[in-house]
Formats: sequence, C-alpha cells, structure tokens
Amino acid sequence: MPYQTKHNAFGMFTPLIKIMKCCLYVFSLLTALQGFSQSIPEDFKKSVDSLISKAPSTYGEIDAVFNRNRSDSILMRYFANKTIEKGYLDGQAYAINQLGRKYRNTSQYSKALALHQRALEIAEEADNLEFRVYALNMLSVVYRRTDAIKSALDYNQEALELAETVDNPSDGIKRGINVSLNGIGNIYQILEQYDVAIAQFKRSMELERQLGNKLGLAINNQNIGECLESQGNLEEALEYYRTSLSFNEEIDNNMGRIICNNSIAQIFVKQNKIDEALEILNPTLKASTDNGDHFLTSSVYVTLGWALMQKKSYEEAKENLQKGLELAKKFNLPSGISQANKLLSELATHQGDYKSALNYYQEAQEFEKEISNDRNLRYVNDMVMRYETEKRTNELEKLAEENEKVKQELVKNRTRLLISGIVIALLAGILYILYRQYQLKNEKKLLTLEQTMLRSQMNPHFLFNSLNSIKLYIINNEQKNAVHYLNKFSKLVRKILEASSLKEIPLADELETVELYMNIENIRFSNEINFETQIAEGIDPHNVKIPSLILQPFLENALWHGLSSKEGEKSIVLEVTKGFDEGFIDIAITDNGIGREAAETIKESKVLKRKSVGIDITKERLTNFSRDYQNSFDLEIIDLFDEGGNAAGTKILLHIPTL
Repeated sequence: MPYQTKHNAFGMFTPLIKIMKCCLYVFSLLTALQGFSQSIPEDFKKSVDSLISKAPSTYGEIDAVFNRNRSDSILMRYFANKTIEKGYLDGQAYAINQLGRKYRNTSQYSKALALHQRALEIAEEADNLEFRVYALNMLSVVYRRTDAIKSALDYNQEALELAETVDNPSDGIKRGINVSLNGIGNIYQILEQYDVAIAQFKRSMELERQLGNKLGLAINNQNIGECLESQGNLEEALEYYRTSLSFNEEIDNNMGRIICNNSIAQIFVKQNKIDEALEILNPTLKASTDNGDHFLTSSVYVTLGWALMQKKSYEEAKENLQKGLELAKKFNLPSGISQANKLLSELATHQGDYKSALNYYQEAQEFEKEISNDRNLRYVNDMVMRYETEKRTNELEKLAEENEKVKQELVKNRTRLLISGIVIALLAGILYILYRQYQLKNEKKLLTLEQTMLRSQMNPHFLFNSLNSIKLYIINNEQKNAVHYLNKFSKLVRKILEASSLKEIPLADELETVELYMNIENIRFSNEINFETQIAEGIDPHNVKIPSLILQPFLENALWHGLSSKEGEKSIVLEVTKGFDEGFIDIAITDNGIGREAAETIKESKVLKRKSVGIDITKERLTNFSRDYQNSFDLEIIDLFDEGGNAAGTKILLHIPTL
C-alpha cells in the first residue's frame, strides 16, 4: 500500500452541482462553532490573537505555534473563523488545509477536497506561493487515495513546476518540492515502474536529509520498502520498513507507526511467519481504529484476515476480510475493494464454496479493471512521449517514400494513357488524353498545395525560434519549463505531420493543433497573449470534418501583423458556431490588434518584410475542399473599430460546408 502520511493530495471529474455543495459545506463548517468559543482554552485563544497580530506568512512560522493542535478540528475551526474575521489570509489557508487533512485522514474525501480547493483559492488571493504549493500537494494525496492517478499526477506536477520557479527557495518551498517528488514517485509506484519510483524517493530522501526532516525520511524509507517488496526483495524491504518505523517512533507519529507495522506484518505473512505477523497486527488494528483513518483501518483488517487465512482460522479470517471490504466500499477505496475480494475468493476456495469464490473473484476483477484503465492510459501516454522523436523521424521518411511513390504512379498513369490513345480511335484518344491531363494537373496542383502548406506550417523560422526559446529555458536552468514546452513542441510537430497526410480531419484535432501552436508561439510573447477557444452548444467537434491545418495561417497572421506591435493586453478568440445555412459552420478568429491599415504601414516601413503566403494557400485548399461538398466556402475579413472610430482589431470569418 502506498505510504499516505506525507504532504500529498485530479482525478475523477466532479459534477458542477457537487462542487457547489462542497463549497457551501466549507463555509457552513467554518461558521458552525462561532457561538461556542467559550469551549476553547484561554491559552489557545491568546496564541491565536498573538499570531494574528504578528501575521507571519510562512507555513513553518504558523506551524511552530499550532503543530500540537493542528489535528484538533475544533481548534482549527476557531482559528479559521478568527482569520476570516481579521482578514488574515495566510493563517486562513493554513487552518483550512489542516481541516482538509483531518477529513482526509478519516476518509471523508469529498469534504477534504472542498477544503483543500478553498485553501488553494485563498492562497492565490494572498499571492502566497508556499501555501499554493502546499494545497496542490494536499489535493494530490486525496485523489491518489481514491486511485484517481491522472489527477493526482497533474496536481503534483503543477505544485513542482510552481515551486521550482523560485530562484532561492525557502525551507518551506524546499519541503513543497520534496513532497511533490515523493508524490510523483508514489504515482510511478502505482504504475509499477518501481526503479523510476525508487530513484524519485531517493532524490526526495536526500533533500529531506539536508532539511533535517525526519517525517520526510520516514515517508521515503517506507515508500522504497514498498517498491522493493513489490519486486520480491522482502529482506531489503523489511530493513527499509524498520528504518521508517524508527523515524516515526522518534517523532511520535502514530499514523506512521500504523503504516509501518502493517507493512512489516505483510512481509511476515509472505515469509510464513504468521504468529509474528499476528503479534503486530492486533495492537495495530486497535491503534488504527482509535486514530479514525478508515483507509488504514481497512488495510489492516485485510492484512489481518490474510494472516488468519494462512493459519487456517477461516471463520475469523472471513470476518476481518469482510470488515475491511465494508470500509473500502463505504469510503470508495477501489484498491482496498479489489484486494479484499481477491482474498475472500481464495478463502472461499479453501472452504469449498466455489460459487462465492467466483463471485468474489469477478467483483475483484471489476474493480481492478476500473483502477487499471486510468493507469494504463497514463503509462501509454508516457511511452508515446518517450519515442516521439523516433516516430517523427520515421514519419518524415515515410512521407518522402510516399511522395516518390506518387511521382512513380503519375509516370505509370501517363504511360497507360499513351497506350490507350493508340488503341482507341484517334479523336476519342485525343479527347481522353486531354481529360486525363486536366485531372493530373489538378492532382499535381493539390499535391503542391499540400506540400507548400506543410512547409508553411513547419517553416525554418518557426522551428528555429521555438527551439531557441526552449534553449533559453535550459540555459536559465528552468528544466520544468523546458521539458513542458519541448513536449508541446514535439506533439505539435507530430500532429502537423499526421494531419498533412490527410485531406480532412475532425475539428477537435484541428483545435488541439492550434492550441499547441499558440502555446509555443506565446513563449516569444512572454505568455502575454490570452488565447481562448469557444464552441457553441450543439456542435460536436469530433463529428465535424474540416480541411487539415487551415486555421494556423490566420492565427499566425493575427500574431505577427495584429498583435506583435501592440502594447497592453493582447488576445485572440477562436469561436465555432453553427452557420445560418444548414450544413455549414462558422469559424471566427478575432484579435484585438492594431488593425490591417496600421499593420500594413508598419510592414512597408520595415527593411526585411515578412511575407506570408499561408492565407492564399489556405484559400486555394478551401476551394478544392468545397468542390467535394458541392458548396462553396466564404472568407470575410472584418476590420473592428471602437466607439471613437479607432482600429480595435481584426475578425476573420470562415463559412465552411460540413455536409
């Protein structure tokens, strides 16, 4: 089982109504005890008043005062109410995060998510980067506990990228980086990439050692032990578990003790040391129950049932396994449900109850499938990214081969036409040859257009400037930004190459391509451009077909002629709506740039003029596309003006047939 005591926390998408209810719950939760302040100890009230008057902004300064009280939900609610009353945002973020941890550790995950999300909003309002990183890591933990792997990874990566933007990080930011590394290691562990996970844990452990953080050392030793156990290295895993336990004993971390003892007992069961396992598990179960963490309690019940089954105490084993299963179902713990059902199936087989064994096995498989779907998707995506460079090279070679085949095919067709002209009557032969030549000319024109289009999409200036921007991130040691934009750049190139071999593609793919293009181009604008895509209700972009790669030239035109010389706010809005005529869609690209007249004036004044042929090529391709649909396209360029008659941008309106 992954170690869950670390500062860790996007997973299953929650309906909007549920999110609204959770937010309402947060506010009602914080106001519930306002009328009962007389139950709060006076010394705690004095500590709160003193802290609020000083208003420290770091987690460490606040936690130094409330470390012993942060698991007391009543005291934390009182502190949260006082911070709201005084407008002390940093303290408010701390208190609400601690309440979220409390609910997470009692398996009330929807409440925990609402609280951590609220704490994140408060940290953003306070512009406190340390508390933003902390809240993101807390959200990752909650999602990972419910096996929402993709969302958990997204939150950890966001936290890590945010923390690593700081040139000289404080100890609090460094702890946030360690927590993110540890969380990412947990996710690799869940994906069964154990060597990669161990490398992450060891990196995090070294940083925790530098900070003298014994809790972090306990967490990482536990996690490495789990990876080694999964690889079958039981003795080595046991050593790491015992090291983790010693750290938890030293800092008196009850939850850590429970996790370590449960893991040690699992090793003993695998080594057939059942009595030693039971000697650990019985007090561990009581401690877990008293602690109130249903996630851990479910796991301990399952381990205890497993040990009793190995001892052939079948009835007692069944009772414990079913208790673990009930808790896992009650608090939506897919991994726990799967594990408990597997062991109950094995137990039923020992007892000769094969019908029940089958039922338990089928239920285990159902939940295992649910868990693995998201994990497999993430693993496949990682593999795709890893070999993207190789694929891109292969695709370029394939395009060259296909181009050569087309040329050869054209030669063969011409030869066939000449032979046919000899056989057929002279007049008919001449007419036929003329017709075929006309067709070949159109095909060649279309092929030339597609090749020119591909060259305009992947022109050397764009490639050089994009790679040069990414190089700057590497030079500035902004590794995460470099990796982030390099991944986007490679994906953009791949999508352009794939789309260039297709005459038409789904609108959804085209929108994804231009989104990547804008992300890359925006680097050179210092991310000043606000790009937004709007799709009208009733339009399914996956079912609408449009010519491939037709939108990028218009966006490039808006960037370099409309916005590059503009001061202040810069925006481009791409809007997809239904056309007035059935069988058409309208695509509008609106920028708030300097307008065509001013852009032309600037262009004429430049010594080196940037010549854009992309729009002319796109018009020709749209003309060919429209012929296949027996409808014509319309392209309208609208100059926008403000109330004073000043240029306020340009709007491109495309009216494209879809039927």
